[in-house]
Amino acid sequence: MDDTERHAQGMARRRKVLGNAWVDRANAGKNSFNAEFQDFITRYAWGEVWTRPHYNERTRRVLVIGTMIALDKWAEFRMHVRAAIVEGGFSADDIKEIILQQAIYCGVPAANHAFKEAGEILAELGAIKA
Repeated sequence: MDDTERHAQGMARRRKVLGNAWVDRANAGKNSFNAEFQDFITRYAWGEVWTRPHYNERTRRVLVIGTMIALDKWAEFRMHVRAAIVEGGFSADDIKEIILQQAIYCGVPAANHAFKEAGEILAELGAIKA
């Protein structure tokens, strides 16, 4: 597979996982400074790693959400929680279970913040009741 095919495959996976609207916004924000990085993540993160056959998409989503908690990467966490709910068929309970699992390995403060961040997204999407 050449880089053009890898990019096309990566863009298709990126759109499937994150949704067209999110990817369209990211592409609209490309400029001379960040365009190469956008191409890089499309080819390698999405075209190489997310398309590998071993783990299914759901497992990859769980891994990414848990990793974002561990790394305190809250913007990415929010993006992947939203995508998991909107594009991936996850429920509020699925997100809750990921956060509870990570509370043991990442700590209660990280989980506390993850519940806050995820709760805002879930409420915005109408996925939880007050």
